[in-house]
Amino acid sequence: MNVSTLSWIDGDSQNGFCRMVEQTLLPAEFIEIDVKTVPDMVDAIWRLAVRGAPAIGVAAGYGMLLGVQAEAGRDRDDLMAHIQGTSETLAKARPTAVNLFWALDRMVRRAKVDFEAGADSAGLVAGLFEEAKAIHTEDAAQCRRMGELGAELIQDGMALLTHCNAGALATGGMGTALAPMYVAHEQGKKIAVFADETRPLLQGARLTTWELMQAGIDVTLITDNMAARVMMEGKIDAVIVGSDRIARNGDVCNKIGTYGVAVLAKYHNIPFYVVAPRSTIDTAVVTGADIPIEERPAEEITEGYGKRTAPAEAKVYAPAFDVTPAELVTAIVTEAGIIESPTTEKVLEMMGRPKLGS
Repeated sequence: MNVSTLSWIDGDSQNGFCRMVEQTLLPAEFIEIDVKTVPDMVDAIWRLAVRGAPAIGVAAGYGMLLGVQAEAGRDRDDLMAHIQGTSETLAKARPTAVNLFWALDRMVRRAKVDFEAGADSAGLVAGLFEEAKAIHTEDAAQCRRMGELGAELIQDGMALLTHCNAGALATGGMGTALAPMYVAHEQGKKIAVFADETRPLLQGARLTTWELMQAGIDVTLITDNMAARVMMEGKIDAVIVGSDRIARNGDVCNKIGTYGVAVLAKYHNIPFYVVAPRSTIDTAVVTGADIPIEERPAEEITEGYGKRTAPAEAKVYAPAFDVTPAELVTAIVTEAGIIESPTTEKVLEMMGRPKLGS
């Protein structure tokens, strides 16, 4: 894309704000919104104006900055309490994407380190500004690296299937699952992509299809229940998806419907790849069964986009994510390398590798 999914505008930590693409309006309208308060950031994350685990992590960093930018005059102890409170407020925005909590923990840790080093209140705020910008910059670099590693799995002439949106709109860079496609395209490989519609909020139809068309990549939109058919017809060579949280045993949590795609891929002997940064791996979670699954409002199913499609009294179950067992995952692509046939031992070994660029 020619614009960033989100960015910090107008300079330093004292007077800046976060500008982001309003993703709920795509592709009909492309507008950007300015987020200037913590409640506005919570709202943007909850209603999916910004979405995708890495992008939510970047937004969390900037949200912490919004919470303290006018507080440089506070007493140091008061400011530290305020920082912790801001983190707790932002943490309530969405429960599943672990990058949200990872980024908040990282911001709080930075404040504690600076506090213990004797920084005054202005120094604490300046440190958080530096950390938020670093989260964003690192995410962009990680996306590029995942794209390069993942592109090695893509051969010229391949047809790929993806579910939901794990592209530039979901990150601070070029994407996770879509990054290998972008790099393969840059390398001159001729690829085709089938994009699942991704019900009920149509992230595949609205966002992935739009992104890939912008990049000049051959993309075909299908409804979710067409995936089995196109696999049976031999039209899919590999599946590539992103993730919102990965358990330490390699179980992968992603947008609802991903598990079904993985089962279909297994049956049809199609490789199933997951692309996600190590910040998405939650080693505190033993298996996918321990991952909290967000439930969305019933209205997203019964009257999506303003048109009622179900009886007003209908009972609704609306989990936003599902979990794909590790045994269905061919490999997980991270910025530090590829985990083939993931297991607990392999995941923990990858987590211990040096940070990108170190």
